[in-house]
Amino acid sequence: MTKYLILHGTDATPDSNWFMWLKGKLIGQGSEVWLPQLPNSDKPDPANYTPFLLANKDFVFDNDTVIIGHSSGSVEALHLIQNLPKGVSIKAAVLVSAFKDDLGWDSLTNLFTEPFDFETIKAHCGKFLFLHSDDDPHCPIEHADYLAEHTGGDVIEFQGQGHFNTDLSPEYKQFPELLEILNDL
Repeated sequence: MTKYLILHGTDATPDSNWFMWLKGKLIGQGSEVWLPQLPNSDKPDPANYTPFLLANKDFVFDNDTVIIGHSSGSVEALHLIQNLPKGVSIKAAVLVSAFKDDLGWDSLTNLFTEPFDFETIKAHCGKFLFLHSDDDPHCPIEHADYLAEHTGGDVIEFQGQGHFNTDLSPEYKQFPELLEILNDL
């Protein structure tokens, strides 16, 4: 059985955007899903997030695990993968609107205190997919290209979808294209 961890972005909650919709669809298909409220999400910080996520002994990271991240949740997904215990590998990471630096936002600085060790990240994850829109106003698509290059992943480029969130596009209470991608993994 595939297990999914869904990580929301900055200032978001599990109720934001398409997260609860996706959780419901995946549970309906018989999967286990964990969609936590990340602590202090107004200032995302892997020093807080990663220990919090690894402390949940009810969610086991293994070859049946897929991590889905949105925006800063994608950056945390990479940190989490980097810090998985030795010998633990997950099936895939599907990262939506990912970015590689603080984008000039003070609130995102802590996301990059610990540098990425891409060799370690690749050793802990079998597949990386980066979903990105050509017109994301916050995260340039070049960031997804950079991360895909360094993880050996693939970029799936969408046209005119912004940041895949309800602030810019009310239809992002659902994300059927993402569900289809997950089902194809």
